[in-house]
Amino acid sequence: MCKIPVVAVVGPTASGKTALSVELALRLNGEIISADSMQIYKHMDIATAKPLDSEKKGIPHHLMDFLDPSEDFSVARFCALSKPLITEIRDRGKLPIIAGGTGLYVDSLLGNVSFAQTDSDPALRESLQKELDAVGIDAMLDQIRSFDPDSADRLSVGRNPKRILRCIEVYRLSGMTQTQLNLSQTAAPSPYKAIKIGLTASDREFLYERINRRVDLMLSSGLLDEARAFYDSPYGTTANAAIGYKELLPYLRGDLSLDECVENLKRATRRYAKRQLTWFRRDPSIHWFEIDRMSFDEIFSSALTIIKQGL
Repeated sequence: MCKIPVVAVVGPTASGKTALSVELALRLNGEIISADSMQIYKHMDIATAKPLDSEKKGIPHHLMDFLDPSEDFSVARFCALSKPLITEIRDRGKLPIIAGGTGLYVDSLLGNVSFAQTDSDPALRESLQKELDAVGIDAMLDQIRSFDPDSADRLSVGRNPKRILRCIEVYRLSGMTQTQLNLSQTAAPSPYKAIKIGLTASDREFLYERINRRVDLMLSSGLLDEARAFYDSPYGTTANAAIGYKELLPYLRGDLSLDECVENLKRATRRYAKRQLTWFRRDPSIHWFEIDRMSFDEIFSSALTIIKQGL
């Protein structure tokens, strides 16, 4: 079987994935599939750093800004939606480009992971919800960490209560961790010929300063108003899970100063970037480029050469 060529542009937040993927799409006649677990949601624009129309430069972006924030989303659903999209893009004579920082999404899609189905127990779920209400998210994450550290690290990024409870429910019902279930089987060898481009920085402080500047730009672009509107909407639970909103909640409640909350937001985003890098660094097939040692044009030219050689 002839494998479908797919390019993936990955790396931590604020590393320049959007700009690079758009320029590659322009040169290679491509379309972009977003692999970002928060950019899928409508209305959450500034906090999730969705690209503006001017930044997209006319390139179609799929799986972005399409889901109501009250809806759950999973890696299994991401793969189910992405696979036919890749085929459709290929059939139009264009190159599918996966761009985003949610490593589990990228790896599961390109690795052709299948997802085992497990039952749900409403009584157990209700009991777990009461436990969560009593002890809080951090205690539930610690519980998960005791039997599935990988899932605990992944869930600590979004801190989505429904996903945290589901992880514990799966373990108690099946005796297997969510990680084991997710990665225990593949339906077939991957149908994709993946060429992976990664963006990083040799000096971690360089990346962290970019993150700090991005947070400042978000605030000047209206992040505080967006967070306030979200907490006043029916989507408050989703807001509680999103970096960019939950860190501002103490200010909106009058518990902390804005400066304190902004510093907490910058710190949370830097920690998120570190976790992203840890995830992607495990993949030896990624071609890495250091944004503090190469100009954008140099990275683009080198990445283009690697992709053309691999197609």
